[in-house]
Amino acid sequence: MANKRLGTQTVKFDNPPSIVATASIVGPKEGQGPLRKFFDEILNDELWGEKSWEKAESKVLRETLNKLISSSDKKTSDINYVLAGDLLNQCISSNYAIRESNIPFLGLYGACSTMAESLSLGSIIVEGGYADNVICVTSSHFCSAEKQFRFPLELGTQRPLSSQWTVTGSGAALLSSTGNGPYITQITTGKIIDMGIRDAHNMGAAMAPAAADTIYKHFEDTGGIPADYDLIITGDLGYIGMEITNEILIKQGCRITDRFNDCGAMIFDRERQDTHAGGSGCGCSATVFAGYLYKEMLSGNLNRILFVATGALMSPTSIQQGESIPGIAHAVTIQKTRG
Repeated sequence: MANKRLGTQTVKFDNPPSIVATASIVGPKEGQGPLRKFFDEILNDELWGEKSWEKAESKVLRETLNKLISSSDKKTSDINYVLAGDLLNQCISSNYAIRESNIPFLGLYGACSTMAESLSLGSIIVEGGYADNVICVTSSHFCSAEKQFRFPLELGTQRPLSSQWTVTGSGAALLSSTGNGPYITQITTGKIIDMGIRDAHNMGAAMAPAAADTIYKHFEDTGGIPADYDLIITGDLGYIGMEITNEILIKQGCRITDRFNDCGAMIFDRERQDTHAGGSGCGCSATVFAGYLYKEMLSGNLNRILFVATGALMSPTSIQQGESIPGIAHAVTIQKTRG
């Protein structure tokens, strides 16, 4: 019997996994933003000594993984699984980054929701007794993402105001069956929601209905209220997606406005850095979580958060064929205490 389920989409853990360490590396633009002091390393340039954007992204993920292990009390041989994903075709950033690690690997693709997806699945693996230590890591790179999904930078194509700036960076978290927290106590797995948005330059609008649906279902399943959380933070809706999500939830009688923020709205300075609608990419929620949110929880400034990473499940092929953009969002409850 699935006695750990709450409602239709939520799981509550009896023995919550502990997040025992995180690591984050970001690009130069991210390092100039409001959260710069929270990141573990800031690159001087986007290529980082590599010959292509894709190789640079893979290196960022690999070095974030290495930084995470070295900052913890674990050895590589202690890690039972790595759960990783990125935005590039067949998750090549993750595959090439982890190929020499000698750690069992599970590749994931949830677009920009991948960090919450990996934390969700990693928690199930640890809490189920199938592993003691699991690493969850994702990456993205502005230049490689633009090249794949929109236009190579060399074309100098003008970006519309609804577009978001893909974060160059990688964030990682180490989940363990032992540790002093913060703990992952609940997860709410999202459904694919497609409202017919076809504009690849307006991902916030495509993802917002999925974010609202998962947040609403989380409170419906758990019987909780927004005031139970210090912060409800979405993955990378940006300013447009945040506004739409808030409007949807208010119409449903769920008011989160006073404790609602978004990783894509936080990572860049909207006025000074000209990133239009905010940040995006797998590395957006991953670096904000590993760099900022985790450290704020350790310092006691945040005690309980609902981390809701969002993803636009599109591909270059689907966009070229005129398909709409399905959205997904997964929610993870993270708190200082087990109960």
